[in-house]
Amino acid sequence: MAPPAGQIRPGRYFAFFVVIVAALYSLVFFTGDGSPTPKLGIDLKGGTRVTLTARTADGSDPSREQLQQARQIIENRVNGIGVSGAEVLLDGSNVVITVPGDQGEQAKTLGQTAQLGFRQVIAAVPAGQPGGQQPDAGAGAGDGGDQSGEDQSGGDQGSEGAPADENQDSGGAEGEDATGDNQGGGGSPAGVAPAQQSDGDSADGADNADSAGNAGRDDDRTLQEEAAEQIRKAKEWRQNPALLPMDPSDQAAMQQAQQLQQEALARLNCDPNDLDPLAGNDDPKLPLVACNQDGTEKYVLSPVFLKGTAINDASSVYNAQEGGWVVNLSFTPQGADTWADFTAQNIGQRAAFVLDTEVVSAPTINQAIAGGDTQITGQFTQSEAKNLADVLKYGSLPLSFESSDATTVSATLGLATLEAGLIAGAVGLALVFLYCLFYYRILGVLTILSLALSAMIVYAVLVLLGRWIGYTLDIAGVVGFIVGVGVTADSFVVYFERLKDEMREGRTFRSAVPRGWQKARRTILASDAIMFLAAGALYVLAVGEVKGFAFTLGMTTVLDLIVVFLVTHPLVAVVSRSKKLSSPKLSGLGAVQRIGESRRAAVRTAVKEA
Repeated sequence: MAPPAGQIRPGRYFAFFVVIVAALYSLVFFTGDGSPTPKLGIDLKGGTRVTLTARTADGSDPSREQLQQARQIIENRVNGIGVSGAEVLLDGSNVVITVPGDQGEQAKTLGQTAQLGFRQVIAAVPAGQPGGQQPDAGAGAGDGGDQSGEDQSGGDQGSEGAPADENQDSGGAEGEDATGDNQGGGGSPAGVAPAQQSDGDSADGADNADSAGNAGRDDDRTLQEEAAEQIRKAKEWRQNPALLPMDPSDQAAMQQAQQLQQEALARLNCDPNDLDPLAGNDDPKLPLVACNQDGTEKYVLSPVFLKGTAINDASSVYNAQEGGWVVNLSFTPQGADTWADFTAQNIGQRAAFVLDTEVVSAPTINQAIAGGDTQITGQFTQSEAKNLADVLKYGSLPLSFESSDATTVSATLGLATLEAGLIAGAVGLALVFLYCLFYYRILGVLTILSLALSAMIVYAVLVLLGRWIGYTLDIAGVVGFIVGVGVTADSFVVYFERLKDEMREGRTFRSAVPRGWQKARRTILASDAIMFLAAGALYVLAVGEVKGFAFTLGMTTVLDLIVVFLVTHPLVAVVSRSKKLSSPKLSGLGAVQRIGESRRAAVRTAVKEA
């Protein structure tokens, strides 16, 4: 039999709530690693901080717009690879990335410029082979389905020209001094001049900075000017337009181009540990002399025929046939047409996927590739393939950056702040509990019980969100949680005061519960809706830790409704039906009950007199 209008069956509400709690904690203990601990942010757990220094090709200061755009792209990359709880901030011309835990090395890859270009392979030699041995000029490309997945040499090696030492300064260097230039784009990091040989007399006048590797730097030159000079020198011989003559029928130009190619390949240093000043600074309209990522092969490449901006999406997958990880690419419609035309015209040739002047892969085209999908292969680990896919998916940076070493950030200060905050929160909650017990009595007990159940649900949700979406709890999130507790307590106050209003009108405790709930429910929903919208707007507009505060506040506001509807209201209904629990001595409603009785008596008297 259905209950009277306005009445509820508390048992059903309690059963539904128990099912929710059981489901949440089953997921907590029986999914993932089974650890019932939320992920902690950097201020609670500690972590690493990486500083990325911006570089420009002309040595000028980067614009604020470029830095803001770079910060946004890096933040998107952080979110894309699941490094949550991270901060990406601007500090002058630096971008500072702070991530929780031990993900510092992963954070350093976030500063990769990620300028991807597809270039035709003109020549290729093993890195250990003298550059004087000129291979057959040939192009090649990787296909999206039927490719070998391995970098190939590109044809039989020719024998023109005399062998040259790999580090030899060739005639095509245009008079540059090998010690003053980053050979092959390697050598010292951008912004730091290479150390030069000096005798004891010159060493006596060097200061500490010079002895550390800056002896050749004039005092009036800035680090950015030095980086720009290194980029300029590297472009002079690695992106010399004469490497590819405009007229292939011009035999003199072809011979000169072959000579320049041999000299550039001989000069190129493929040490993977050296920083390439051209990384993110190469001109896509010019040819390029480059190495592959592991430093085993050298290439002469044509200008870019398809830019990375034509990539629509990128994902990492495991190739079961080849037994390794690959990166799948899908192009925009215009990019797909360009790729299809190129592969159709260059079957059997090679092309290179060039990322920040490094050849990621240069396999051979086996067939024309239509449909806009292709594949980047290489000796990728799972994390390397995922990182590459993510940086390509979120676009290239407008600036190139030099990564510094990751430094450890201690959680001591954050833990001290958390301890102080928890103590303050505990004192505040204790005062609230005492006030509720004194003012509401049995209803105050229901308030405390409801808050405890609300905290239990919130904790389980925090653990699961950390496991599923990488949400990390920091001090700002704890503050949002404490404020959310206040929002929940406010809902109880609204309901209890509405009950008192009904009882002042002359109704009994039992009859006031359904009527008071119908009126209080609208106020509670409106209040929580406004709080949730405010938290949502704050989350969208804020950055850094404020986002954590807004997220936790919005989450606790939603969970407040679950507790109020499934626990608090049914508990009040149970109390109102018990003669012992609803007695004025325990309920604390004696005063309003007497007011209601006097009003009823006044109404009866007025009726009799009428």
